Amino acid sequence: MTSRDPGTRTRKAPAERRHEIIRAAAQVGLAEGLECITLRRVADELDVQPGLVGHYFPAADTLVAQAFTSATMAELDGLLPAEPTGDGNEAPLSTLRRFFTLIASTEFDNVSKLWLNARHLSRYRPVLRDHVIEQELLWCRRIEQLITAGTRAQVFHCANPWAAAVRILVAIDGSSAYINTSADTRTAPIADLARTTAETELGLPPGSLATS
Repeated sequence: MTSRDPGTRTRKAPAERRHEIIRAAAQVGLAEGLECITLRRVADELDVQPGLVGHYFPAADTLVAQAFTSATMAELDGLLPAEPTGDGNEAPLSTLRRFFTLIASTEFDNVSKLWLNARHLSRYRPVLRDHVIEQELLWCRRIEQLITAGTRAQVFHCANPWAAAVRILVAIDGSSAYINTSADTRTAPIADLARTTAETELGLPPGSLATS
């Protein structure tokens, strides 16, 4: 048991403390699974009393949902910035190429596991289900915006950016569904499924979204 000395504590502003709790819970969720996010577990991470965590999150389900959103939103901003990166008309292509390179790496595995975990738990946790749906829409919209920008720049050829974004995200999620059981066999063509789907949806020659 970690010893705690209340006399040495620095009182933090409520917004700062709440953010700290959510961030710690997100780290637990990514590393160990959403089921492991409890008030006591997060309190141990922060070296505080469980009652402090309970003060901000009386219901553990709310903390789990907020932790999921925090982790996946941070990943979205890192993988697919709201503003395309690169120069001129090629920015959407460069951004999407970078996106597929990153999600194909093992560094994305914990986020893939988190999504799979959240979708399973959302059957029984309505608060989490609402957050999962919201994040799905945000990811789809971010991809749609990128496709729209690329289509306007005539880099992509896509009649329905929203439909293409949904199908691309489904391909990503479909590949990720095997994250817990197929670590040794997640090679081509599974590893390339989302990228090749995107190339087809956007009217790009095969290999256009692969890194050289």
